[in-house]
Amino acid sequence: MYSREVSRLWEAVESLLPGSGSHSIEHTRRVHQICLFLGEKLGADLGVLSPAAMLHDIGRRREVANHAEESARLAEKVLGDLGFEEPRIKPIAEVIRTHSFSGDQRPGSLEAEILSDADKLDALGAVGVYRAAAYTSEEGRSLGDFINHFHEKLLKLPDLLYTSPAREMALQRKEFMVRYLEQLGRELKLEA
Repeated sequence: MYSREVSRLWEAVESLLPGSGSHSIEHTRRVHQICLFLGEKLGADLGVLSPAAMLHDIGRRREVANHAEESARLAEKVLGDLGFEEPRIKPIAEVIRTHSFSGDQRPGSLEAEILSDADKLDALGAVGVYRAAAYTSEEGRSLGDFINHFHEKLLKLPDLLYTSPAREMALQRKEFMVRYLEQLGRELKLEA
């Protein structure tokens, strides 16, 4: 992608996402960075993957059941408004549509697998702990709910990844989270 095109796209994305929180522009920038790393390593089409990563969560702030579907719909409009041609828009939207952990569609391309993996990787490790805490706060949940979120979802993510390099990264990040939970457990036992 051309640098002017990238700049205009980031401006659009920044106007649609919150500046902080569990699904903020910070999250999107990290997912984008992971996508570029994995995409270069695996030979993905970065002209599809890069804009998909930038736009993957723009529909999340809306009250919709499927944020991936809403993000894909909004991405088509944003890309069209920025002058992207229709043949480029459709594959980008399809990558967004199929990236989500909670969505009902399996990624249908290498680029979609990479975006799915990158999104999950950002929910793991030290950043994952921060995001889980932010999410818990945003939803007004308890410390018990925070701990359960690790066991119900986060620690299972490495088994759901598609690409080998992402699985390797995920295992290291999962190890950190397990150590974090062990330490948290020790600290909480002192309070009991």
